[in-house]
Parts: sequence; C-alpha cells; structure tokens
Amino acid sequence: MTDRTLLSKMKDTAGGRRSDRIAKTVFLSAALLSASFVFLIAGIVLIRGALPFLTDNDGLGSVDLLRFLTADVWLVGATFASNLYGVGYLILSTLFIAFLSLSVSFPIGVLTALFIAKVAPKPLAKVLRTVVETLASIPSIVFGLFGAGVILKLVYDFSMSIGYQSKGGNSILATALVLALMTIPTITSISEVAIRSVDKALEHGSLALGASKTQTHFKVVLAAAKSGIFTSAILGIGRALGEATAVSLVAGGRRSGVSFDLLDTTATLTTMMLEGLKETTGLDYDIRFSVGLVLLVVILITNLTLNAIKRKVGSVHVKA
Repeated sequence: MTDRTLLSKMKDTAGGRRSDRIAKTVFLSAALLSASFVFLIAGIVLIRGALPFLTDNDGLGSVDLLRFLTADVWLVGATFASNLYGVGYLILSTLFIAFLSLSVSFPIGVLTALFIAKVAPKPLAKVLRTVVETLASIPSIVFGLFGAGVILKLVYDFSMSIGYQSKGGNSILATALVLALMTIPTITSISEVAIRSVDKALEHGSLALGASKTQTHFKVVLAAAKSGIFTSAILGIGRALGEATAVSLVAGGRRSGVSFDLLDTTATLTTMMLEGLKETTGLDYDIRFSVGLVLLVVILITNLTLNAIKRKVGSVHVKA
C-alpha cells in the first residue's frame, strides 16, 4: 500500500467521523427540540393550572385542592360567582368511558388486523388497509357530527324501544360508540404491523404439528404479537382519554354525579375544558388549565399502569 493510498484512506476515515459527529449533533438537536415542546406545554399548563389554588381569584378565594379532586359537582352555586369546582366525578366518568370504548374497539380492531394480515386475499387486504388508514385520518369533528346525526338517533330509538326516556340520545353509550369508531383505526393499524412481524417459522411449526389455520392464528400468531397488540390498546386508550370535540357533541354535559347507566348523560375532563374556553380571563377560565393538569396526570398514571401490565404480559412466553 502506497503512502498516497494510506493518506487517502485516513482522510476518508476522518471525513466519516466528522460526518458522524455532525449527524449526531443534528439528531440530538431534533430530540431536544421535540422534548422541549413537551416540557413547554406541561410547564404552561402546570403554571396556569396552579393559579386557582394559590391566588385569591379576584376576591373569590383560592380553590380547595382536595375538594376540587374529590367533589362530585362541577360548580356549586353556578348562578353566581363561586370557587367551588369539583372534578372527582369527571375523573371517574372519563376513565369509565375510555375503557368502555376500548372494550368495543379492541376486539374489533385486533380481529380486523388479523383478517387483513393473515386471512384476506392480497387485493382485498390492500383495499381494507387503505380504508383503515383513511378512517384514521378523518378529523374528530367529523366523527362528532356523525355521532350527533346518526348514533344519537340510534341510541334514542333504542332507549324508546325499551321504555327509557333518554335526553335525545346523549349518553354514555353514544360517547363510547363514537370513541370506539375513532380508536379502531389506530388499534387495527398497529396490531396489523405486530401480527405481520411474527416469525413465519412459528406458524409453519404450528401447522406441521397438526393445528388448523384458525388455531394457529389465535393461539400462536396473536400470542406472539401480544406485546405490539397491547401497545395498540395503550395508544387507543390515550386517544379516548384526550378526545374533546367529538365527545362534547354526544355526551350531554353532565354537571354532577357519576353515572354508570349507559343511557344516562355524561361528561369528561376534556369536554369540561372545552366548554369554558370561550372566556379569556378569570377563575372560570384558569380552572380549565387545572382540569387539563388533572387530565395529564390521569393519562400519565394510566399509561404507566398499562405499560407495567404490558411488560408483565410480554414476559409470558408463547406456549407450544
């Protein structure tokens, strides 16, 4: 090897290392920028959300934190200025509706993903995949309008048929159905990716041992893809917890008390936040940031809990 060739290779190596350092700096900058938005949003919500508990609120007095978190009435004395807000019932209603919608969307989404990935002919699978992706891109307000125009009528007709006087169909059931429609595409898309990533050797081995295709799909493929499928459920519940616009059109705006009656009206943390953003100042405006702070904590705790369950589920090996 000549000195010239050796020098050329050394220059190439030095140039490659320089490029690596530049690329690392760019990636780090992008990551820090992304993280900064999270901390910026959380910081603003935290600061604004803490004000009602730390200030005099223009003579109304500070909001009692314990009562705020546990009370089952949104605002006592709503006809006059008051600081007696409570979100206890909203927390329970939000969690109940989110998991109720997941109980509908999760099995439908997973079975749809299994059909697209393993059962449907390729042309049909391609069409269905496009439909699911299109459904995922539909704005939430469109789902809300569909819920207000179609689902509310169906729920109202159903309630009348069983002798129950619902409030125009506005109910927990209607809210759960709208959220289920919104989360099915997310669950389906992620579950399909997880199912497709399963090693085909597992399927071939199951079939070679005499299992049918249906048995293989349910006992081997879904079991092997359970971690990714559980991830889809986490993302689905996250969207259900954070949805506001569509829910506000079908929930009914309940102001007090937790109800688990599927045909009764309801409200969530997000709908209560959306309702008060018509103002720009004052306690009734600032308290919405407090509700947003509670929502962030609820989502964080829910995600941590579900991720812990996911790790436990993922540690269980597929049984032959």
